[in-house]
Parts: sequence; structure tokens; C-alpha cells
Amino acid sequence: MPVPSSSVPIRRSLLRDDVHARLRDAIVDCTFAPGEPLRDQDLAAWLGVSRTPVREALLRLGDVGLVQAEPGRSTIVAPIEEAAVRDAQSVVAAMHRLAVAEAVLTADDLARMRAANRRFAKAVRAGDVTAALAADDEFHDIPVQASGNAAVRMVLEQFTPVLRRAERLRFASARAKESVALHDRLVEACATGDPAAAEISHEIWRDLASRKD
Repeated sequence: MPVPSSSVPIRRSLLRDDVHARLRDAIVDCTFAPGEPLRDQDLAAWLGVSRTPVREALLRLGDVGLVQAEPGRSTIVAPIEEAAVRDAQSVVAAMHRLAVAEAVLTADDLARMRAANRRFAKAVRAGDVTAALAADDEFHDIPVQASGNAAVRMVLEQFTPVLRRAERLRFASARAKESVALHDRLVEACATGDPAAAEISHEIWRDLASRKD
């Protein structure tokens, strides 16, 4: 779609990270569709910033495979390629397994995971993909934060967006309820101290591509 005509100005503090996050999210939610050209001048005008942080953000997004650029040619939103999704999926699944294995979850953490999964299930039933993804993020972020592993968080921040476009297809499918059941299994395994919890978390992310209509 065309660059939106209006936008909320970005804070001057943490400008580079904010520009990167805004462009990343616009690609993940398909505001900018696969194959769409990304012109730094247009993006800078949309965000109300100079072209420098936009160019830096596009370089970062290129490093993780969300955009593609060739010398002398336009930068475009990368197509959703099976190999790229599969590679990112393997890394993300491994990081979530490690996070759950290392996490020390409190009763409050478990209650928040259950509440997030209820919101996730409600969003799936309503066909609200954006709300489903937000609830899914909240659910999985709880053990990641509880693990205290900064390296895991950094890797997930880099590679999870590559999966998010593919996940939008899963959460829009009739079989998205399978994720709800897997979330329930994970919470209960964590609650009882079952070592299988880490493998359940890995299963949730590993089987992403297979849960389609």
C-alpha cells in the first residue's frame, strides 16, 4: 500500500531504534506488502525524520531478511520465503526452549500467562489477528523475561519479526485453536515443574509452518 499520509511524530530520544521499530512493524503487519518498494525519502517524510535513520533502519532490516536491496536498484520489502522462515523458526524455537528451561516462574507469572492465553483464544475466535499476535507476544515474553537471559532476548528480537508475517497466516486460519491448546499444556507443565515444558515451548514454535488450513 502507499506510504500513509499521516503519522504520530517519533520521539527524538532513541530515534534510531524508534524508526527501526516503526518500519519493522509496518512490514510485519503488511502495511508494506512483500515486494513493495521502500523509498527512504518517502519513509522519512512519513515518520517526520531525516533520511539518515531511515537508511540505517533499512540496513538493519536487510540484515534479518525483511527487506532486500541491490546497488543501483530500489529497496523492497522481502517476499515471504520458505527457507528464510524455516531458518528463523529453528532459531526462535531453540531460544524459547532455552528460556523456558531457565525460567523461574512465579504464581503471578503463571496467572499472567493464563490470562494472556485467554485473550489469545478470544482474539482467535473473533478473527482478530492483530490482537491474537499481541496476546501471543505477551504470553511467550513472560518466560523469556523470567529467564533473565539477555542473549535470548536479543536473538528473539532479531529473528521473531521474520516469523510474524507467517504467523499472521496461522492465526487467521481455522486451526489456530491448536496454539491455544499448546499454550495450556505449556502453562500446566510449568506449574508442575515438568521438564517437558521446554520441549512443549519448542513444539509451539517448531510446528508453526504446519499449522495451516
